[in-house]
This record gives sequence, C-alpha cells and structure tokens, in this order.
Amino acid sequence: MNPFLLLAPPAAGGNGGSSMVSTLIMFGMIFVIFYFMILRPQQKRAKERTKMLESIKKGDKIITSGGMHGKVINVDEKTILIEASDNVKLKFDRSAINVIIREASEEAVK
Repeated sequence: MNPFLLLAPPAAGGNGGSSMVSTLIMFGMIFVIFYFMILRPQQKRAKERTKMLESIKKGDKIITSGGMHGKVINVDEKTILIEASDNVKLKFDRSAINVIIREASEEAVK
C-alpha cells in the first residue's frame, strides 16, 4: 500500500464531513433561538405567576380564571376563601387566581 494515498485529498464530491459540521451548527443555532424566543420567556412568566400566587394575603381583591371577583378573607396552603358578596363565601384553589387587584391608594396609605 502506498503511504502517500493516506495523505491525499479525498476525491471530488467527497466533502461529506463539512456538510455534517454545518448541519450541526444549524441545529445548534435553531436550539439557541428556540431557547431565547420560547423557553426563557415561558420560565420567566411561570416564576412571576408563582411569586404572585405566594404574595396573596387577606384583604386582597382578586379575579379568578373563571371571571369571579372577590375579596380574600382566608388564605390556606393550597386554597383561598373569598367573599364574593355579603355572606357569600367561596373556596378556590390557589391556581385558579388570575389577577390580584391592589389599589394604589391602599398601598400609598400603608
């Protein structure tokens, strides 16, 4: 066997190695774009929602995901008791809370 054949460049049309590298680079770039455009913002929203649900306290006005408005009168570990009207108390799961309404005038007084 001729040792110079091992050092010779591949025959024409044999650039399969470079196409493999470019394919891997392209998939890597797609993953990076996917991470920054979809995964990272979704994780940020999930953290904000968790922080919001943990900050619920007695006296807050809330809106549930079903559209029920009420005032928080009791907070448990997994449930929240709200008063929707006079003598109408409803128990909801914390995950059902969509919005906490805190009026600026109440926070300014405190």
